[in-house]
Amino acid sequence: MSARNAGVNRASRRGLITSLLVVLISVIATFGVVLGLQWSPKLGLDLAGGLSVVYQPQGNPSKADLAQTVTIINNRVNSLGVSGATVVQQGSDIVVSVPGVTDARAVLATVGQTAQLLFRPVMCYAPAFIGAKSKYAAPVGTPLPTKCGASYALTQANLAVTPNSSLPAGYSANNVSPDPTLEVYRTTLPANDVATQEVLLPGLGGEKQGRYLLGAAQLTGRVIKSAQATQNQVGQWVVNYTLTSAGSTQWDAVAQANFHQIVAIELDGVVQSAPLIQPTQTTFSSFGGQGEISGSMTQSQAQNLARAMQFGALPVRLTALTTETVSPTLGHSSLVAGLAAGIVGLLLVLLYTVIYYRALGLVIIAGLALTAMALWTIVSALGHTSLAPSFTLAGITGLIVSIGITVDSYIVYFERLKDEARSGRSVRTSVDRGFQSAWRTVLAADFVSLLAAVILYLVALGDVRGFAFFLGLSTILDIIFTYFFTRPLVILLGRRAEKQSEGAFSISRGLLAEADANDEADEMEVV
Repeated sequence: MSARNAGVNRASRRGLITSLLVVLISVIATFGVVLGLQWSPKLGLDLAGGLSVVYQPQGNPSKADLAQTVTIINNRVNSLGVSGATVVQQGSDIVVSVPGVTDARAVLATVGQTAQLLFRPVMCYAPAFIGAKSKYAAPVGTPLPTKCGASYALTQANLAVTPNSSLPAGYSANNVSPDPTLEVYRTTLPANDVATQEVLLPGLGGEKQGRYLLGAAQLTGRVIKSAQATQNQVGQWVVNYTLTSAGSTQWDAVAQANFHQIVAIELDGVVQSAPLIQPTQTTFSSFGGQGEISGSMTQSQAQNLARAMQFGALPVRLTALTTETVSPTLGHSSLVAGLAAGIVGLLLVLLYTVIYYRALGLVIIAGLALTAMALWTIVSALGHTSLAPSFTLAGITGLIVSIGITVDSYIVYFERLKDEARSGRSVRTSVDRGFQSAWRTVLAADFVSLLAAVILYLVALGDVRGFAFFLGLSTILDIIFTYFFTRPLVILLGRRAEKQSEGAFSISRGLLAEADANDEADEMEVV
């Protein structure tokens, strides 16, 4: 029997040591990798500074349209390569927060493109507006002409597109001049950019570089499934696009109706591109659900056009209510103050636990240190994905609250060990038996905390979700570390303590300190 018990004890000891080493090695190794990669948590708007815009939808959009709008704007912001951006719906408004940006205007130029992407036939080119001060300027609200001058219309006959493989562009075409009679007409305002009406709009170069008289929209951006800027075989920047299954048929119909003519891609009152339809072909052929837009485009122009095509089809029109640029200085001061408060509170707690539990207090310090390393590793790694919310002051609050939950788990365990010691059991027996009942209490308390965090995360918005996320993450780590780190470490230290003399800082003294104090008080009363 003694040999069997010895074998069981050795197997139990190996299991405890293995659990302890796995936790230590995995936490320290991953923490070292994150430090080596120089990863860090993605800071939120209140800590990193940045841009915050509140948009108000016009009209009475449906819930489905608002949800689609949030998704499209979120994709549009993420395509800029910024980290930690959030797009949320608050009531009927849409709030866009982009932390850490240095060029707010560039972000607004993309995020602020709130109109629906439209495909319109180009009727003719138009010169810049003559100016409101000119006596020849048409009054505000003057209807646009329904057709262009005969020699300025961008028809097949005037363009005379001729495929020619020997030319660099693969075709030749006539250069049709802008219609000079259009200079007296004002550029169509974004508020008057109605899909079913003719409009007079500038290109990306601005009104001074010429405008376009466009017919009613024949398609919307909903037909675009994806668009990507890339380089072709000769190194030119082009935009390759893929159409939806339904959009493929619709686009073929529009392209055939405008074969060897120009169709403008318009977004928010600006012509993003005006490509010529199949100029290198003698007859129309189906696009087969995909196509390419080429021309003299720079990399930036191609990427902007691809973003506009893929993420420009908003189902509703938005108006910017407020635009706020947040300085990182204020957030830095708040971060320093919050961390300072948390560190001071943590040091006081740790000092008390060391005085009260003696050597067991060092277990709390080691556990909290490993928990902090694991949290930093996980949050930093998730910062390179879209899974975790940004690290804000609310998130810091969630982590500080979680410290209390973690320390509470240690206290529940250690107080159970004290109960075992008071009942007359040895330190070895106390640490072996005490965890079972303490574990049920710890698990129940952590489950309640985790449930609250999950519910709060699901129903909350904005920074409150960050609080719930980090609180829930810390609670999960507390469950893992309590079972796989605290339990084996305390049991191993307890078994070792029985073989050593009891010092003032030993585990035995920590467990029996209150009992010894009560015994001394009883002796004084007897005397």
